[in-house]
Formats: sequence, structure tokens, C-alpha cells
Amino acid sequence: QVQLVESGGGLVQAGGSLRLSCAASGRTIRSYAVGWFRQTPGKEREVVAAINWNGKSIWYADSVKGRFTISRDNAKNTVYLQMNSLKPEDTAVYHCAADSLHTRLYRDPGLWGQGTQVTVSS
Repeated sequence: QVQLVESGGGLVQAGGSLRLSCAASGRTIRSYAVGWFRQTPGKEREVVAAINWNGKSIWYADSVKGRFTISRDNAKNTVYLQMNSLKPEDTAVYHCAADSLHTRLYRDPGLWGQGTQVTVSS
């Protein structure tokens, strides 16, 4: 059974940076597409970034384009989300998710992490 564990969240001032990590255990996810999603109360879950298995296909939501960078290290079974120029509206619980089918990642990924809180103060 594969488990995804996020880390790196916290409290940061607007304009600051955080780096989230999504580490997989139990099995390799090197063949999986992985995405970062965020959720705030009262809002729909939003996918903010996604990366395919070899890192050659990357997608960002318009709201984070130019500020966030997704990357992966398959040797470490880990996917990262570097978040720069953070804004108060980036405050959310951030989850990583993975799926063996890239297209399914955006709709209903098979694997989810428990999430990490990111809070950006103004």
C-alpha cells in the first residue's frame, strides 16, 4: 500500500516562500503523475500544479503560475512544490495526490496525502 506524506507547511508572511514535500512510502511512485491540490473551507478543491512521471509535462493553475514550481526526484520517491511570493489567498491545506493515469489525476486521483497547512499572513 502506497502512502503519501506531505511536509513543509507552516506560517509565513506575504511575499515569503515555503517548500512542500510529498514523500511516498510502501512503493515507488516513479511511474505516477503527481499533483498538488489545495482546499479552503467553503471553496472547491483546486489543483494548483501537476507533473507527469518523468517531469517533462508540467501544468500550473493560472493563480500560481510564475510563483510556484513543481518538481520530482524519483530516486527519493518525492515530489516538491516550491512556493514563492506567497499571498494571503494562498492560505489553504495543501494535499498531494498521485495516479498511474495522468488524465485521472485531475478528476479522481487514487492516492491522497493527509495534507499540510499553509498560512500566509498579510
